[in-house]
Order: sequence, then structure tokens, then C-alpha cells
Amino acid sequence: MEKKTPSPLAENKMGVMPIPRLLLTMALPMIASMLVQALYNVVDSIFVARVSVDGVSGVYITALSLAFPVQNIQIGLATGIAVGVNALLSKSLGQKDAEQADRAAGNGILLALVAVVFVMLFGIFCSESYYRLLSEVELTVAGGTAYTTICCTCTLGVFIEVLFERILQSSGRTVYTMITQGTGAILNIILDPVLIFGVEALGIPAFGVAGAAIATVIGQWVAALLAVIFNLRCNPDFHFKLKNLLPRKQTVVPILTVGVPSVVMMAIGSVMNFSMNVILQGIDPSETAAGVFGIYYKLQSFFFMPVFGLNNATISIAAYNYGARQPKRITGVLKCACLIAVAIMCVGTLTFECIPDVLLGLFDLSPDFLSMGETCLRIVGIHFPIAAVAIALGASFQALGVGLYSTITSLCRQMLVLLPVAYLLSLTGEVANVWWAFPIAEVVSLLVTLLFFRRIYNRKIRPLM
Repeated sequence: MEKKTPSPLAENKMGVMPIPRLLLTMALPMIASMLVQALYNVVDSIFVARVSVDGVSGVYITALSLAFPVQNIQIGLATGIAVGVNALLSKSLGQKDAEQADRAAGNGILLALVAVVFVMLFGIFCSESYYRLLSEVELTVAGGTAYTTICCTCTLGVFIEVLFERILQSSGRTVYTMITQGTGAILNIILDPVLIFGVEALGIPAFGVAGAAIATVIGQWVAALLAVIFNLRCNPDFHFKLKNLLPRKQTVVPILTVGVPSVVMMAIGSVMNFSMNVILQGIDPSETAAGVFGIYYKLQSFFFMPVFGLNNATISIAAYNYGARQPKRITGVLKCACLIAVAIMCVGTLTFECIPDVLLGLFDLSPDFLSMGETCLRIVGIHFPIAAVAIALGASFQALGVGLYSTITSLCRQMLVLLPVAYLLSLTGEVANVWWAFPIAEVVSLLVTLLFFRRIYNRKIRPLM
């Protein structure tokens, strides 16, 4: 393992390497690791779908679908703080301000610890109430409560993992994040069947749904430990000092300015999931539609996660070059990101349109579930390339410190347009009609994104030329 060098002020590759090569160098490890990360929820669902009660399998699939909004908030808090640190740290490195970079990392750790307390309190006191609000099926409530309580009370691991991985990303050392996330996710995949179904020969009992949560938490904690080690041993741009934990207004405010919109965007996603479940259960009390919606969200992550990985790399590169006052590199990375994101999402659209039966077959579902799921995937998959452009251009909002624009575009995509349209379509009484709300909302979001990008280009990028 390489040792730290004392100088944090050497020229960073984000300011000199050719853009296409730089973006691919930074994004590919993130994309690979986030693809593996996407396996967390999918693999949990695949194994949990095979847990049977009285000879009937698939009874807990809706429980994990309803757990998604809570997990989304949990990861959203961790990611929001980390993205704020990412942007400030990258900008500070671009300005050769090592002290501000260290303060960004230290204050980020403090903010993460505060958020951990709130997530743990929810897990301890509110998990069961949350499920009883959404479902009257006792198996769904019991399974979901067990899963969510474990994930929330052990949440420190995911906060440490996400924050320290973003610190590595901020300084361009993305290969280490591939190792941390990949190790954690693979460990989760190995432990899932062991802890869910048990291994009698080894004396390991079957924990059922709780076993999926335990496997997830173990994977997160191992990844967190690796991320800390890599920063301490292999990242010369990171210097941990206790004094940097003390909150400073000039550090906390920029972190929250960029980070809070990211948290809000993830929270919006959770509200959207919660509301869509309510709308769908209003049409289909059997919870089949809610289960289909949950499975769609897990499957789409295999295409959205790589785009978000690309987005994270774009934010770091754009923020660094904004601090270094290199506008051509900012526009160059945005153009390159758009092209790659659209290519990824086109693959997603083709997959959802051509082989939805193969994707859904992973979950051991009933014929009715499969039929409804195929319709859902084919309709919703249409909007993927549109979303790609909006997400790629949206990286500029966070990188250049205008996170509010990201919040507004996310509101359009997931609440202000999606939910009213979904509700109106639900009045037809046909579940299939509700899925069309997603493409409609994405078109509106793209139009708003283009409007904001034109404004930020004229106000922040063009004056640097």
C-alpha cells in the first residue's frame, strides 16, 4: 500500500488530464462500484422473495419495497453531506487551499455524526408505526419492521462509508471507492442466503428478512472500515485533525448549501415512493401494484446508478476546474458526461422494452405480478434517455454551488408533476395508466433543467472565459 506524501498542493490530474480520459478514469471505478452497490437491494429482494410462509413464497417482497423510502432517506442524508464535502473539498484543492480542504473533511464528519443520531432514533421508535401506516398485512408489517429497524440502528457504517468514499473521489482517487463498495456489496451477496435461510451444518439459524438486513449492515461496515484506511494511508490530500471537527460557519455553510439540496432531492424521492404506494394501493388493495413498483425501482437502479456515478465524477471535475478558473474544462466534462449518460440509458430502455420477462423472472413472482410488471417496465423505460440528459447537466448546479436548481428540477420530476399526474391517471381505475406519469414528469424536468443550465452558464461559466 502506497504511503502518503507530505505535499497536498501538487497539481491534481483534474486540472490537466484530457477531459474524456479524465472522466472515464474517474467515472468507471464509480460506475463499477455503484453497479455492485445496486446489487444490495436487488439481491436482498431476490432471496427474500423465496422466503415462504405456510408454503407461499414472495410474501415479504412488498415489505422490502416499502422499506425503500426509509433507506432512501438514510442514504440521502449520508450522500447529501458527502456531496457538500465533495464540492467544497474539490474546489479548495483547485484553489490550492489545503487548510480549507482539511476543514471540509472534518466538519463533514461532524455533520454525519449528527445525522446518524436522527436515523437511529427513527429506527428504534418509528419503524413499526411507519409500516402500519402503509399496510394492514401483518407479515408485511413484521418483516418490514425487522428489516428497517436493523438497517437504521446500525446506520453509522453507511454514513462513514459514503463520506470517506466521497473524500477519496474529491481528490481523484476513485479506484479505492471501487474496492470499498465492491467488497461491501459482494460480502452482502455472500451473506444473504447464509443469514436468510441459515446453514444447519454450521449452526447458523435462519433469520429470514432480518438476515437480509444483517448482511447489508455487515457489508456497509466493512466498506466503511476500508474507506477510512484508504484515506489515512493512501490519500495525501486528506489530513485528519481533531480541531477540524469543530464547526466553522465558513465551512459548514458551503457544505450545507450544496448538501441540503441533495438531501432534499433524496427526501423527495422517499416522499414520491410513499405517495406512489398510497396511490397504487388505492387502485390495487392486494399490494401487487406496490410490489411491482418496488421491483421496478430496484431494477432501474442498474442503469441510474451508473449515471449517478458518472454524475459524481462530473461534479468533482467541474468543481475543481471552477475553483481553478478553467471554463473550457467545465463545459467539456458536461458534454462528455451527457453523451455517456445517454448511451447508458439507451441500453436501459432497450433492456426494459425487450426482456422485461427475464428481469422479473429473477424474483419468483406470480403470473399476475409478472404481467403487471412487464407493462410497467415497458412504459416507464421510455423516459430513461431523457433523464440521462437532465442528470448529466444537473451536475453543473451542484459543482458550481447552485444546489437550489437541483432541488427544483427534482421536485418537478418526482412531486410537482409526477404525483398529480399519477393521481389523475389513477382515477381511470387502470394501474397501467399510472405508469405513464413517469415519462410525462421527465419531459417537464428536462425543460426546467435546460432553462437553469442556460442561466448558470451565462452567470458563472461565461464570465470566466
